[in-house]
Amino acid sequence: MVFATPRKLPKPQSIAGKVAVLDIAFASGAGGATFEKVTQPFIHGLGSRLAIWVDHHDHELHARFASDPRFVLATKQEHGACPEMITPQLVERAGKIDTLCCHTDFDGICAAAKWILGGIEPYVGADRDAWCIDTRMGEPSPRAQLLDRALRGAPSDAGTRGLVLRFLLGEEADVIDSLKHSAQQMSARERESRALADRFRRYEGSAHLVVCDVAEHRVPYDKTHLLLAGQGLAPVAVVLDAQSAAFAARYDSGIDLTRILSLEGGMPTRVSISRKLADAGLRAVALALEASAPS
Repeated sequence: MVFATPRKLPKPQSIAGKVAVLDIAFASGAGGATFEKVTQPFIHGLGSRLAIWVDHHDHELHARFASDPRFVLATKQEHGACPEMITPQLVERAGKIDTLCCHTDFDGICAAAKWILGGIEPYVGADRDAWCIDTRMGEPSPRAQLLDRALRGAPSDAGTRGLVLRFLLGEEADVIDSLKHSAQQMSARERESRALADRFRRYEGSAHLVVCDVAEHRVPYDKTHLLLAGQGLAPVAVVLDAQSAAFAARYDSGIDLTRILSLEGGMPTRVSISRKLADAGLRAVALALEASAPS
């Protein structure tokens, strides 16, 4: 198992044998991580060892790989989460896999567990839970909420990711206490996020865009929780920290932030760009929202 993100992929020579890549988007250009700099060298470095790449994030370069059967690529609208794309037929078609490379969130790890189980859900309803968590729509099961909270409570801990995978593969009794401990850390982050939500301000008086600047804030908080709070105030919420500007809209909003911000791809309703590009990004989003608002 190798855990990765679109911006930070492992060196091809560091992973063994035939590789399946799950829930890893092509780099979108946000933060300087472009397809040419990050994704393409990884694909070329793996070469024939790349057995399959399954992903559900929009990208303008998907069409380039349409004729390559190793790439099973969809948009976020087509598949709200990756596990629902993993089927027994797909696992069988890919053949023997030596290394799974998956995203670090619940969606990615659930996809990895389903792959290991031959395309069968780790538990009944796991696909639906992944959809709810990755779209932030609907209500995931208590089991999925625990795992999601554990991952978000320890966002940089590879050990927690491994525990979540073990849980999904049936080792609940062995790892449940550790996961509950990680999930408890999320409670403090959520409390901090609720307090920070009072800082949201309307961008230049816009009814469609709110901004929360936390660049000087040093206490851990949960960005997803904070963005969701902002979405209760306006169609698009933005959190500014010292390095980045995170934009988010509801999954079912129809707002395509990747298009508005001229990114190559990613999740249409949640993107991050460099903080130095924040002012231009805010102006672009405000203008687009104003133009599309009912008169």
